[in-house]
Amino acid sequence: MRKWLSLRYWRNTFVRIYKLLIARDVAIIDKLLFLVPVILYWVLPDALPFLPIDDIAVTMLLADWFARRMEKKYNRL
Repeated sequence: MRKWLSLRYWRNTFVRIYKLLIARDVAIIDKLLFLVPVILYWVLPDALPFLPIDDIAVTMLLADWFARRMEKKYNRL
């Protein structure tokens, strides 16, 4: 729980996301797997009215999931 509240952890996560999104060896489908849900949730927040999570929280959770998944898939640290 402590890492989820750490600004350093989230800064590093978003740096990892940026590097993964600009990397040439990461497939465009994998990049879209992160970008499309995040953009849709930011544009259409009422699409999931029974999910009381803020937009930035959804983005942060997806960013963490995406970074871990892509680093494991493409053997990056």
